[in-house]
Amino acid sequence: MTKKSKIILGVLAVLLLISTAFYFFRDVDKKQVLINSLSVVDKITQLLPIEQNTKNEIQAIDKFVQYFSQKDDVERRYLILLQNNMELRPTGGFLGQYAVLKMKNGEVTSLFVEDANLLDQRITASVSAPYPFERMMEIKKWKFRDSNFFPDFPASVEKIKYFYRLSGGNDNFDGVIGVNASVLNDILEITGPVTVPGYPGTYTSENAILKLEEQVEKAYLINGDLDATNRKLILKKMAVIIVDRLSSISNISKIAELTLEELRNKDIQFNFENAELQSLAEKVGWAGKINQEWDGDYLMAVDANLGALKSDYYMDREMIYSVDLTAEKPTATLEIIYTHNATIGDWRTTDYHSYLRVYTSKGSELVSREMVSYPNIQEAHNKNYFGFICHTIMNNQTRAKIVYTLPENLRDNYKLLIQKQSGVGDVPVTINLKTAEEEYSQKGVLKNDLKFELKKSK
Repeated sequence: MTKKSKIILGVLAVLLLISTAFYFFRDVDKKQVLINSLSVVDKITQLLPIEQNTKNEIQAIDKFVQYFSQKDDVERRYLILLQNNMELRPTGGFLGQYAVLKMKNGEVTSLFVEDANLLDQRITASVSAPYPFERMMEIKKWKFRDSNFFPDFPASVEKIKYFYRLSGGNDNFDGVIGVNASVLNDILEITGPVTVPGYPGTYTSENAILKLEEQVEKAYLINGDLDATNRKLILKKMAVIIVDRLSSISNISKIAELTLEELRNKDIQFNFENAELQSLAEKVGWAGKINQEWDGDYLMAVDANLGALKSDYYMDREMIYSVDLTAEKPTATLEIIYTHNATIGDWRTTDYHSYLRVYTSKGSELVSREMVSYPNIQEAHNKNYFGFICHTIMNNQTRAKIVYTLPENLRDNYKLLIQKQSGVGDVPVTINLKTAEEEYSQKGVLKNDLKFELKKSK
């Protein structure tokens, strides 16, 4: 078996990263690299988006490629998480499959791939599942496949490695890489349509995820005509074809652009044991870490699809965040509009059932709620969060509305950080701010973490 034939879809995270570095450092002037992180619809001069620091990104890419390609005769192990964001979970998607990759001197030396359910069968310890799993899915024992329950990727990684260790595995990994299923559709925009010998149909950037779901889920669940241990074999075969096509030198610039976009929108996330690499990943926002040092207003809305089906394919979201700094206490009103575009239920979808957590500035206090359940109020990652059960009926909308007070110290020199959940796609955002002097409004698209600040006239 050749090295290429050992490579599956998850390994593309590493290969694409290296290709990105080649593109940046061979073909373009670093000073000319400037990509805006926000698609602005109505730009109001006083409430300004703070752009990403592309220089830091380039430095991180340089360091990463040196690390992955170093020739020091040391074999390193990486855990690759293949997350299906058609069934959204806090760090990107349902953890249905994983891979253990070994690299030495910049080359892949081995790769082991397994369905998460098979790993879970080896876990004999009884670990109580978090409340939402027991309440909404009647799951009492927590296992590997549901371990990415924390929106902070490093926190989920620790729990993932914990369950890996309980299964009898060696959890001493040099790094953990999370890759969302939607990356496949984006890759096929570069490679073009793919047919896999032995399997029906053609896979394109428009239908790949849906067709794979039909192949590995529908045939297994409904027809019962696939072996549980081999039903995802198509992923390995498809990856060989994709890697062959991506190896074309003419695709390097396209791969580079794609990889940077996937890192920015959190469809690829990194966690390293190497402290320097981890610090770099956090600095440029590629580590999926909740920002605990931010001293301004903070918002992160996190959904966990606990309906057990792939309904997120049909879900659209929109956020409206309004802050009134003139109230007796600074007050925030968050509206999340969920639109379920499916018209009928089937093996893939039903009504949408989510455990929604809204992370806010520490010291926030809930005032009222609409279209969500009684709250679970907790503190985590130097933030307050309000947890709710939220439902959206097929072919309908749910307009969840949460009102809460903010800490008093946010009145002066107002600034805002909105962190994006991995796997959720692009979310239209409207920010409304009322101060004693004026009212401001800013619209944009939450593609990645966004920072805003209020610039006062001198």
